[in-house]
Order: sequence, then structure tokens, then C-alpha cells
Amino acid sequence: MPSLPVFESKISSLKKIGRGKVRDIYAVGTDKMLIVTSDRLSAFDVVLSDPIPDKGRVLNQMANFWFDRLRGIVPNQLTGIDPESVVSSEEEKAQVRGRAVVVKKLKPLPIEAVVRGYLIGSGWKDYQKTASVCGIALPKGLKQAQKLPEPIFTPATKAEEGHDENISFDEVVKLIGRERAEKVREISLRLYKEASDYAAKQGIIIADTKFEFGLNEAGEIVLIDEVLTADSSRFWPADSYQIGISPPSYDKQYVRDYLETLDWDKTPPAPKLPPEVIARTSQKYREALERLTGRKLDG
Repeated sequence: MPSLPVFESKISSLKKIGRGKVRDIYAVGTDKMLIVTSDRLSAFDVVLSDPIPDKGRVLNQMANFWFDRLRGIVPNQLTGIDPESVVSSEEEKAQVRGRAVVVKKLKPLPIEAVVRGYLIGSGWKDYQKTASVCGIALPKGLKQAQKLPEPIFTPATKAEEGHDENISFDEVVKLIGRERAEKVREISLRLYKEASDYAAKQGIIIADTKFEFGLNEAGEIVLIDEVLTADSSRFWPADSYQIGISPPSYDKQYVRDYLETLDWDKTPPAPKLPPEVIARTSQKYREALERLTGRKLDG
């Protein structure tokens, strides 16, 4: 049975310092933060009014799986502190159970590190117009959803509101410096290769994903935010993958596809989701977790 959905957490014992499209962030002392993953879902950069039951717990468990698996490549934000130990009441503990982490407070880099292994989404649209993606020239004649000769690093700006915008590598250099930009690109491609090789053995294609990084006090690059979840990645079942069509997906593409059938201009407020779309989306998130990690949702 799905747990009761959490659209927004209310942790009065801690100071709230941020609210993203999906996550609520609270200060824990001066050098740590509590990040609570809600059941909110955003599509086309608009937060929908309908929560998706269990989504936050799935994302949290999946991200923790990847943080653990990839920690040999790059340090990450996790402290290992039990989230329930930093809140006070039983009600607050119930809100963070299975859907929160306590992380180090770091200085985030102002980019999203996107890696694409397949030609889909905005990359496919870009390629159709220019035969390139984010200024990276690609072979002619590629089809929708086709695997690229090599994964490519296609960074984007981080928008607080509205749409993230693809930027060139040269623009990343201007933002964070050449040495750091090259390091972020190298780490991102290594993370994607490690993850996609593992996922392929589980029958999952990771078409693309985005990473976010921060800096610690020593100036070292640290993996932050979420990692390789169904919100930050495009997961396809390998057994139904075909070149030339947009494959069925384990991520929120199911909701996007439904919204594309409506007369909606992709500005707030978003349309209400039918119960069957909410239930199917919740199921898809849980399926992704089970297929990728081999584990069912805790609790």
C-alpha cells in the first residue's frame, strides 16, 4: 500500500531555508542541511497540484543507492546522520522517514551537468535543427532515440524558475573556470558510464541524466542534490526499446505524454491529473527502483 502522500513537509523545529520543485530544505546547525523529498512532481518546469504517492520515498532510496555505488568516483554530500535524529516530534519524524537525508552544506556550482547517451528530448530537437547538440556536432542521419557514438556532456544553466537553458562548454568555462569545467565534465561522463553499464545488466537503458556538484571548504568537487533518479534521468526498459520512436519510460515522461494530449500552454496552473495517471505514475517510479536496485521500497 502506498503511504500517505507528502505534498509539502512542515518541520517547525528547524528553520526552512529553501523549497525547490520537489525538495524542502532545512538548516541543521551551521554546516548541515536536512533535505526532504516530497511527493510533488514537476512537468515542463511547472509543479503539479497532485502529489504522486511514494514518489519521494522512491527517489530518496534510489539516490542513496547510487550515492553509495558511485562514491569511489567522487565524494558526495551525505553525512550518514539519521534524519529522524535531527527533528523533534513523532509527527516530524513520520514526515522525514524514508524520504530525507542530512547533508553537508556546500557551495553549489551554477550549472547542471547533463550527460546524454541517446538522442531524445531537447537534444533530439536541437539535432533536427542543427545536426548538433549544445554545439557538439554529431554524425548525420541519426534517428530519434538512437544511441550516440559516445556519451556527450551537454551542460545547462540552473533556473530557479522557468526552463533550464542548454549552454556550451565554453560558457561553463566562463562560469566556473577551465580546470574546474574540465573536471566536472570528466567526472560526469565517468558517473554516467558506470551507472549505465550497471543499469544495462538490469535491463534498463539510461538515456540521459543530470548531475549537480558543489564545492567544499577545500575547493573539492562534491556530488550533491539527487543522483540518477527517475526525476533527473530518462530510464527506458531495454526489452521494448526501438530506434525511431520515443520509448516507454520509467520516469515522469508518462505524465508529460499525458499532458501533451491536453490543450495546455505549459504555464501555471497545471491541469489536474486523473486518478489513473497518478496511480500509474506511482507504479512506474516503484518499478524503476525495483528493476535498478533489486530492492523493493522500504517500509
